[in-house]
Amino acid sequence: MKKLILITIILLNLNVKVIANEIYGFPVITDGDTIKISNNKIRMHGIDAPEKNQKCTKNKKKYNCGTVATKALINKISENAVKCLTQKKKDRYNRFIGVCFVEQEDLNKWMVRNGYAISYRRYSKDYILDEEYAKINKLGLWSGSFLKPEKWRKLN
Repeated sequence: MKKLILITIILLNLNVKVIANEIYGFPVITDGDTIKISNNKIRMHGIDAPEKNQKCTKNKKKYNCGTVATKALINKISENAVKCLTQKKKDRYNRFIGVCFVEQEDLNKWMVRNGYAISYRRYSKDYILDEEYAKINKLGLWSGSFLKPEKWRKLN
């Protein structure tokens, strides 16, 4: 009986739950558009952030925009739990595709609107207006010059 109670307590206190198309828990940030909650890798839907080693230019100086994007997402999430609403099928890299939230705030939208990622128009038109906002206000990537992450990946 004690063993059953202990197992029940452990299961109730796990930091992750997967219910249908929802993954909830405390994430590890892989990069600016990918997180991991427990063993679930989640690619953030409709956005494309610079890669870890990608360099961008601002004020004629190169900087690691991939690291900046990753750190921005880490700081935004802080120590909060994240809820990702995912599609049932996974991508070719075995990741769920999802829209992730801290409380009610859409992290995908936040990344694009603040210029840490761009709208991934190849797969979605959901964040185009947020990209335009970042571009007009010269936020993040839009304060300098950069290769689109998809093009950078092809070249590297």
